[in-house]
Amino acid sequence: MSSLPNSQAASVATGAAPLEAAGSSVRLPTRRRWFMLSLLLIATIINYVDRVNISIAAPFMAKDLGLDKIEMGLIFSAFAWTYALALVPAGFVADRFGSKLTYGVSLISWSAVTVCQGLATGFSSLFGLRLAVGAMEAPAFPANSRAVTVWFPARERGMASSIYVCGQYLGTALFTGALLWLATTYDWRHVFYSTGAVGIVFGVVWLFLYRDPLNCKKVSKEELKYIEDGGGLVKSSQERTRFNWRQIAELFRYRQVWAICIGKFASTSALYFFLTWFPTYLIEERQLTTIKVGIFAIMPFIGATIGILLAGAISDLLIRRGYSMSFARKLPLVVGSMLGMSIVLVNFTDSNLICIAILTIAFFAQGIASSSWAAVSEIAPKELIGLTGGVTSLAANIGGIVTPIVIGAIVQSTGNFSLAFWFIGAVALMGTLSYSLLLGRLYRIQLKAR
Repeated sequence: MSSLPNSQAASVATGAAPLEAAGSSVRLPTRRRWFMLSLLLIATIINYVDRVNISIAAPFMAKDLGLDKIEMGLIFSAFAWTYALALVPAGFVADRFGSKLTYGVSLISWSAVTVCQGLATGFSSLFGLRLAVGAMEAPAFPANSRAVTVWFPARERGMASSIYVCGQYLGTALFTGALLWLATTYDWRHVFYSTGAVGIVFGVVWLFLYRDPLNCKKVSKEELKYIEDGGGLVKSSQERTRFNWRQIAELFRYRQVWAICIGKFASTSALYFFLTWFPTYLIEERQLTTIKVGIFAIMPFIGATIGILLAGAISDLLIRRGYSMSFARKLPLVVGSMLGMSIVLVNFTDSNLICIAILTIAFFAQGIASSSWAAVSEIAPKELIGLTGGVTSLAANIGGIVTPIVIGAIVQSTGNFSLAFWFIGAVALMGTLSYSLLLGRLYRIQLKAR
């Protein structure tokens, strides 16, 4: 991870023009890329609210439908089954049809299925609907990664990636209290009705407002030049890639792809604890009231939001200060994964306040490690940005399949979450080793297969 603080070396490493010629301080006639990023942020908030809403409804839903811990573990993981399987084809779809159409159709589709979850009558219907939500959400993050890579120069890409990724935490932090209020004031079904309806409306808004750079009439030539000179793949937004299985095989010849896949698996395992079992842990093991859960459950998500934004800001700052892109993108991945092991300390305290503090630090660390999306944007072949995002997300979301089931089995057999935290800590260690020892130097992969 060593590097020399040399501006010229950083420019070469990122494929960007020298900072003096195209620095972030340059005043441009338009800043349309930030408007597009705001759309990505809102879409990601909705994306994750529609993932986490089931964990908020779970204690009420399990009691109403008579579901045990094993069944709830399967329901929690069902989303990730189809999500993981659909990610590679979803990445190809994002490359083939662009972020506008891919994301818009995906958003409206998963939101419609979310509404239908409110009509579930038992394990089978709920499990099937969660499978459907997973399949429909699969194009979202490959489309996110593609949009940031075509709209942002390399020196801004870390922060841009962090801003949209923080949507996965902001939604829970902002809306947990409101969704708990819906579940207790009305019933758990209204949680799905409300979140699904919001998604459908925004899906239509997305189709009207989002554009790729060369299709956007409101972006200036100066801004397009700034993006392209800084390493943004503006022209790639117009390219339509043909699928080739040999290209996927060739991706896995690179250690960077393997390392990011393993690291993403580790950080996603921690993420899925917070997205699924966390409210149940607070209510059943920590014996917190619904009001306290609504307050305490927000804190780790705020911590994770700060973590991902801090990682992006520091990573981009290091590049501007002359450190290599490779060092700047790798540092938060190693630090975040290492700090994530602190989650096991929860097993050594009876204090609810200390427990929440530890979990907030652990999720803060997971937020830092989630800056891996910026690393994906840096190594992805220019013709396969979405597909590379899909491949790495596939590996990540195996953690989304495994973790809820493992935790459900642990709690069912032991009656507590102690071993579950040891499991998450061990996976965080695996991520630390992958990023620190396997990842190596980051650079944009150039495929030979066509």
